[in-house]
Amino acid sequence: MLQRCPWPGDDPLMQRYHDEEWGVPLYDDAKLFEFLLLEGMQAGLSWMTILKKRENFRRAFAGFDAVKVARFNQQKVERLMQDAGIIRNRLKIEGAVASARAFLAVKDEFGSFSDYIWRFTDGKPVNNRWKSLSEIPGETELARTISKDLKKRGFRFVGPTIVYAHLQATGMVNDHLVSCYRYKEVKKLAR
Repeated sequence: MLQRCPWPGDDPLMQRYHDEEWGVPLYDDAKLFEFLLLEGMQAGLSWMTILKKRENFRRAFAGFDAVKVARFNQQKVERLMQDAGIIRNRLKIEGAVASARAFLAVKDEFGSFSDYIWRFTDGKPVNNRWKSLSEIPGETELARTISKDLKKRGFRFVGPTIVYAHLQATGMVNDHLVSCYRYKEVKKLAR
């Protein structure tokens, strides 16, 4: 039996997410935007809640197309507020629209969001060597630096804890425990 990080527990959805996505270095702007939007929606909630609603978010937020989300107007926000399949929090929905606009501005300035975000780690993942979940921080200096820059650029729901979760999810930080079978696999995936 594979030894994995303990946080997915016995839930098949969480295990699949852990085994196939979490910590894999992402350089694709569309996927980076998806995770940014989902991490913002998670604020104050469990990741399980977000994963269960992920396909509803995909439908509601135009397949996580930043160009389309940036065009959402107040009428669209009101319709989303009636969508029981997503998190119906006005600040988070409006934050997603504002972040989509900021995301596009970053792409214009840097050529891609990937180029922008990965420059904070010189294009390489940070490979931590945690032995237990209790060692993993909720935020780091790197997350605080990126959070500050994202906020300055108009992103919302990008506090240091949310940013650190984003860094973990998108493989900018490898926080699989060293005992987890994915630790070494993910480490090999870096460019």
